[in-house]
Amino acid sequence: MSETSSQQPVDPISAVGVITSLNKAPNGFYVVAQTTDGSDADLWKDALFKSKVTRYLCFTREAGPDVVADMKLTDVKDVLPEGFTPVQETMDTKETAMRKRRLCVKIIPRAAAEAAVYDIQIVAKSKPHLVNYTCLGEINNMGIWYRTGDVVHHQTSQETSITAIPETLPNTASRRTTGRPDYEHQSSGNYTMTALDDVPFVISEKFSGKPKEFCYNFSAERSITL
Repeated sequence: MSETSSQQPVDPISAVGVITSLNKAPNGFYVVAQTTDGSDADLWKDALFKSKVTRYLCFTREAGPDVVADMKLTDVKDVLPEGFTPVQETMDTKETAMRKRRLCVKIIPRAAAEAAVYDIQIVAKSKPHLVNYTCLGEINNMGIWYRTGDVVHHQTSQETSITAIPETLPNTASRRTTGRPDYEHQSSGNYTMTALDDVPFVISEKFSGKPKEFCYNFSAERSITL
């Protein structure tokens, strides 16, 4: 048993592809150019006819909306596994990616992913297995191995501020009774607040200098009662 690295990459793999040449990988993609023992990791290698056609696996961990949740290696005539997408063409020349075998990947939204693929290695058939890796299958006497891990979701600052808003809102019930302390301790509970509560009613100052205009002796009322 052997292990390529005891430390798992920080970010999961977001896309997997195949290229025809080592120097034609898209920006941000890592090429699996060699097996774990240093041999050529050409997936198309034909030892009998010495074919000049080459195929190399590549992948990227650049952040995006999706991640690779799972991988499968099947025969080209097999039914495509449900939920999986085949890697059918090379990324650089749009030629057939593999012969006889077909690499399939399961892509899901990053936000919904609980686990994802973090690393891919190619191992010579005669070499020991990798610790904590799963073997997809073999192609050209080489095994394609991948390692999965949990996806860590980081809460954004915007989500944090939105979550905190309800905790900082003032208490509505206490705000309603603060302006009427004389009703706070009444047991009837029938009082209804109006828009005129706590509004003081006073006579305008322009009438304060003419007290006689507002003098009333109630003489009419007294004559009725007599």
